[in-house]
Amino acid sequence: MSFPQEPWSTQHIPALFSAFCGLLVALSYHLSRQSSDPSVLLSFIHCRLLPKFLHQNLEELAADPLPKKMKGSVKDILKSDLIICSVAAVLSFAISASTVFLSLRPFLSVVLFALAGSVGFVTHYMLPQLRKHHPWMWISHPVLKNKEYQQREVRDIAHLMWFERLYVWLQCFEKYILYPAIILNALTIDAFSISNYRRLGTHWDIFLMIVAGMKLLRTSFCNPAHQFIHLEDLLHKLQFVMTYVAPWQMAWGSSFHVFAQLFAVPHSAMLLFQTMATSIFSTPLSPFLGSVIFITSYVRPVRFWEKNYNTRRVDNSNTRLVVQIEKDPGNDDNNLNSIFYEHLTRALQESLCGDLVLGRWGNYSSGDCFILASDYLNAFVHLIEIGNGLVTFQLRGLEFRGTYCQQREVEAIMEGDEDDRGCCCCKPGHLPHLLSCNAAFNLRWLTWEITRTQYILEGYSIIDNNAATMLQVFDLRRILIRYYIKSIIYYMVTSPKLLLWIKNESLLKSLQPFAKWHYIERDLAMFNINTDDDYVPCLQGITRASYCNVYLEWIQYCARKRQEPSKNLDSDEDSPLVTLSFALCILGRRALGTAAHNMALSLDSFLYGLHTLFKGDFRITARDEWVFADMDLLHKVVAPAIRMSLKLHQDQFTCPDEYEDPGVLYEAIQSFEKKVVICHEGDPAWRGAVLSNKEELLTLRHVVDEGTDEYKVIMLHRTFLSFKVIKVNKECVRGLWAGQQQELIFLRNRNPERGSIQNNKQVLRNLINSSCDQPLGYPMYVSPLTTSYLGTHRQLRSVWSGPVTLDGIRTWFRTKWLR
Repeated sequence: MSFPQEPWSTQHIPALFSAFCGLLVALSYHLSRQSSDPSVLLSFIHCRLLPKFLHQNLEELAADPLPKKMKGSVKDILKSDLIICSVAAVLSFAISASTVFLSLRPFLSVVLFALAGSVGFVTHYMLPQLRKHHPWMWISHPVLKNKEYQQREVRDIAHLMWFERLYVWLQCFEKYILYPAIILNALTIDAFSISNYRRLGTHWDIFLMIVAGMKLLRTSFCNPAHQFIHLEDLLHKLQFVMTYVAPWQMAWGSSFHVFAQLFAVPHSAMLLFQTMATSIFSTPLSPFLGSVIFITSYVRPVRFWEKNYNTRRVDNSNTRLVVQIEKDPGNDDNNLNSIFYEHLTRALQESLCGDLVLGRWGNYSSGDCFILASDYLNAFVHLIEIGNGLVTFQLRGLEFRGTYCQQREVEAIMEGDEDDRGCCCCKPGHLPHLLSCNAAFNLRWLTWEITRTQYILEGYSIIDNNAATMLQVFDLRRILIRYYIKSIIYYMVTSPKLLLWIKNESLLKSLQPFAKWHYIERDLAMFNINTDDDYVPCLQGITRASYCNVYLEWIQYCARKRQEPSKNLDSDEDSPLVTLSFALCILGRRALGTAAHNMALSLDSFLYGLHTLFKGDFRITARDEWVFADMDLLHKVVAPAIRMSLKLHQDQFTCPDEYEDPGVLYEAIQSFEKKVVICHEGDPAWRGAVLSNKEELLTLRHVVDEGTDEYKVIMLHRTFLSFKVIKVNKECVRGLWAGQQQELIFLRNRNPERGSIQNNKQVLRNLINSSCDQPLGYPMYVSPLTTSYLGTHRQLRSVWSGPVTLDGIRTWFRTKWLR
């Protein structure tokens, strides 16, 4: 851009300046749509240009559908930007060249500023306040309620409300029309002024205009509610300090804090100066050792990147085989539960950007911190970067069984203020739909605020039952063994290799003892009358006759259900089919007994053996080595049978008599085989199933924690979960994290009960400190920096038509023409 030697005329604007305005708007719009994290864009480029270098992760990508969605979003953004940037450049050039900004000054500026103030007041103040849990901290419920507000159990995604549509359209008008018009108007007037009088010299004036114009345009496209950084930081710091040092709610962690409280009083003026200085230099203001004495921490940028990593998950894919055999690498339930936070991260990756645009999290900006709280999931969400149609965030999951201090703060979040009737020391009550004076006063002395009480995400409901309670009685163990045997028969008969097995001469020769009617399988440590339906007390063992007496009907029913004609499959009492099934069922029970250390009557040993087989650790004795003739007999028949038996055993509590009918049992196994994922949590298939949003999962978990040693049956059902969204003062978070680093890293305080992590519900001190990186905190899961795109949100396509593409424009014109 250059200025002519002559001053500009109000009737003519140089074409070069108009071209500069068009290019500036288009480039700023495109830059606002790109994330600072280039990983997704690079992955998209690799898929297009270098596909031969991506074969190493094909299996993982096949099990996880989300990377494909993210690449699709980037592709849609690039296609849409190609069209929109071209249109924006042409329109901006035309509007700038029309001299409207110079001809209508100063009237146009006044109108634009007044319109911006009115739209901003409604969009960023009135609508968010009316949707808050406690509007203006006086009203006891939201004025603009969502459809799910009164629902106790959520069964579907959040309903799209009229005020959410209004909020979206007001933002679109503000960021795509109003603010670009204001900035172009200011650029034109300033350029006209510079053409008449050069203040800093031609080159410096042009440079400052370009930088300011691009910064303002990109910021308005990304976040129209952006405010002055230093003033905002100062207000946040003052709220944090005043809330933390308020004498009527001070929580002392040790005797040191008693003295610190008194000594801090004379330093209030110094503290105010310190707060202003830290706002200017963007440094956290941290409590010293959890006391009311505040010190300045190291300088930290306003927009900063946390460490990009995935919390290490221990499973069968990253542990040695000897570790898997000798001990369970996943018996720490914190390690196993981290998958739920990983799934929550994926759910947020799909919907967070759209929900922010719809106003479901209230006002937001870069660096904001939120807490998602539910019955068992408590996650800390940090917004790293805000873009135009994207947001980069990081999620930190906290322990399911939190500490005493953490539970007290969660209870403070969950308890309502609507029933408070106090005013000072009296209880006069409150007016309808309003909070009491005490409740309103208490809300103003918190560094956090509930912005939404029914935030809906797709997730898993978790049901865990104690396996010892469910198998303590011998009759219940007998039912499990019965389903185990029937499942072995089912998987054997339905196997496509069945005909090869029953016609294999060498295999049948190894099974000759099982083909004899007088053969008795005796092993008092393995079989007994308490758990085996086919056990013969007088013979102290199991015979082919007793086995057929109990299970022949089921064998023949399964044989009739095969796709091949039944005449090709002999299933009478003397058939090789019955011989093979008898041998496999004996092998399966003997493997269970061997894993239980030959202590069939001990519940602990039985559960240990059941869990050992469930995770796939089969110890085959010398007499059962015939099974090695084809390993599919073990991997495709016996191994899935022990897992299916646990699912059938769980369901029999709700329908105890239905599974006596062979038809009902056969259909149940078929149905579970298709829709239920049953495997050990250490199996990589478990993680893949959770991240792929499978409908139902089941596993058997061994938990060893603080002296407890128990087994739990975990059942997951895909459903919709309801969360509370709590916005936390981000300066409070930065200050507490900085204080922990100073105390633990520099001062080497190793006291696990230090005062700086004690319960303080006014600032959620324990929740915030425990979410920090190790060794400062102890999060169960920390996600990598994750980018959520607007195009993956399900409901926003009904508000606007989605990304603008040539195919979409062609389809729209064709529809209008045919109409």
